[in-house]
Amino acid sequence: MALSILYEDNHLIVVNKPSGVLVQGDKTGDVPISDDIKAYIKEKYNKQGEVFLGTIHRLDRPVSGIVVFAKTSKALSRMNELFKANEVKKTYWAVVQNPPQPEIGKIISYSLKDSEKLKAKVFKEAVPDSKMCSLDYKTLQKSEKYYLLEVHLHTGRYHQIRSQLAFIGCPIKGDIKYGYPRTNPNAGIHLHARKLEFVHPIRKVPITVIAPTPQDDILWKTFEENS
Repeated sequence: MALSILYEDNHLIVVNKPSGVLVQGDKTGDVPISDDIKAYIKEKYNKQGEVFLGTIHRLDRPVSGIVVFAKTSKALSRMNELFKANEVKKTYWAVVQNPPQPEIGKIISYSLKDSEKLKAKVFKEAVPDSKMCSLDYKTLQKSEKYYLLEVHLHTGRYHQIRSQLAFIGCPIKGDIKYGYPRTNPNAGIHLHARKLEFVHPIRKVPITVIAPTPQDDILWKTFEENS
């Protein structure tokens, strides 16, 4: 797979993951993007032996957008600390068919992971073993049928954006797991990790990375052109 590299230095590599691609390997045996990045590093820098690549965070398989990997153990541990301390600002774009009410808002709810169904259950009030989840959203654009939302995460729960938007009656386009009526042709969903902002863990300078939306998708392309 041809990699779309958004940022690279001696410590980090940031890529734009296509929907349908795994971040890390799983029981399917499909090749994850991490393997492609290792192969790229090995070839570009003529690395001998095993290439170190640390996975800092993940995106669900049907989601596209920014994923950050560490090229050194020092960068990995420090980036993990930044994510844990909520010092990484994450901006997502989501396309929904039902307009959210209000157009700009905050969702605070409680999430419980159903490991059998690989799905998050969302509740208005806390239930045993649930975790609080919070995000802000605003409506950026609307087309004839769809709405483009910008989402900022304050917590990082399992399937958080997908489940919380569905909770307010706005399932993401193509996300049949959370109530959208039909799949997308490519089996992906219209959720995209658009922007990441953080202070570089080694160089201590601010880094902002923006990922273009999938350009083979006319809906994404139209929204991005009008943004």
